[in-house]
Formats: sequence, structure tokens, C-alpha cells
Amino acid sequence: MEHAMPLGTGEGSCCLRSEQPGAQYRYRTTDRVLQILLNGDLSRLRADSVAENMGISPTTLRRRLRADHTHYQFLLDRARQYRCEQQLRNLWLPGKCLADQLGYLEVNSFYRAFRRWTGLNYIEYKAVSYTHLTLPTTIKPCRSRGSGCH
Repeated sequence: MEHAMPLGTGEGSCCLRSEQPGAQYRYRTTDRVLQILLNGDLSRLRADSVAENMGISPTTLRRRLRADHTHYQFLLDRARQYRCEQQLRNLWLPGKCLADQLGYLEVNSFYRAFRRWTGLNYIEYKAVSYTHLTLPTTIKPCRSRGSGCH
């Protein structure tokens, strides 16, 4: 059962494309930021490091994203949501581990974002999404930054 909001929906969606002339160039910055976020370590990627990776200043990055009608935090949230969905399709992890993988410093921030994305809290989502599956009797142990989470 799918509960997660698909990427590219909602206000300020970065994934909508215009048919206006030159539109293919307009979203180039947004696309590059998303690519960096989807392929990078979300616990280490900040707007400044993304701008540096792109060879532009943080101010230029903000200006270009504003021209695309989006902002860095929105793109980071979409990347986190997408990576969360991918992870949960493959393997259920404790919230603490998933929060760490997605770059959240506080697990409660992850739980709030998860509820915003899905409309369910993390445990409710597990109950609804995994009731039809035979789960192993043990869940993969969590090893957070201090305890070795992958």
C-alpha cells in the first residue's frame, strides 16, 4: 500500500517543466542540485558545499534556485523523501538509523518529516505497509553514528 506523496508534487514543485522557450535551461541548477543530493551523503551536504561542488557561490545558488521557484531546503526535503521511500521498499530500518542515513541530526525531526510525507507516523506506516509481508523475527540492528549505523 503506497502512502508516500510522490516526488514532484505539492507547492513549489521542482519537478514540473514548462513548455516555454528556453525552459530546458531554466531548471538546470535545480536538476544539478537534486542530482548531487540524490547521489551524495545527506548527512554532510549543506547548501554551501553543494554550491562549491557546482563551482558557484552560495549566493548565486540561492539566486538561481529562486529563479527556478524553489529553494535548497525544499530540494533537500524531496531528496530525503525519495531516499526514504527507496530504503523502505528494500529493507525496514529503525527510525534512528534511517534518520541518520538521511542526514537528520535529531530523530524527532525525521519523524515529523515522515508524517508530513505520508500522513502516518513511522510505526503506523510499518503496520500498514508490512502487514502483508512475512517479516523476519529479528530486525536489522541499528548502528547510529555513535553505534555504527550504515
